[in-house]
Amino acid sequence: MVNSRNKGASFERDVAKQIYLELGISLKRDLRQYQQSEYGDLVTDDQRWPFALECKRYKAGPIGGSPAWWEQVETAAANLKLTPVLIYKYDRMPIRCVLKMNGVKCDVSFEDFCYLAREKMNDN
Repeated sequence: MVNSRNKGASFERDVAKQIYLELGISLKRDLRQYQQSEYGDLVTDDQRWPFALECKRYKAGPIGGSPAWWEQVETAAANLKLTPVLIYKYDRMPIRCVLKMNGVKCDVSFEDFCYLAREKMNDN
């Protein structure tokens, strides 16, 4: 039987590693998330990073992730005054990212998210 907490923590570490490799931003797991829902899964001290991240790893689920996941990251982002991004992965599928662009919620590849993040950080 799979321990879902370990699966989620492992995915968070994997996302942090991939973001570091793509963007050079060091992220770490935010353990406050287990005590209060107003925090994202990964945090950084880098002032250029404008995102609150919620990472979800499940066997299967809907395209775009669960509406409850989006609600969770929006709450955290509002609390932290950051832009919400949902990063999710289902078994045997690539990582997907959900974010709003011009007020429209979009589901993009992880590579496309990194491109958009790079552009947003360069604008700031």
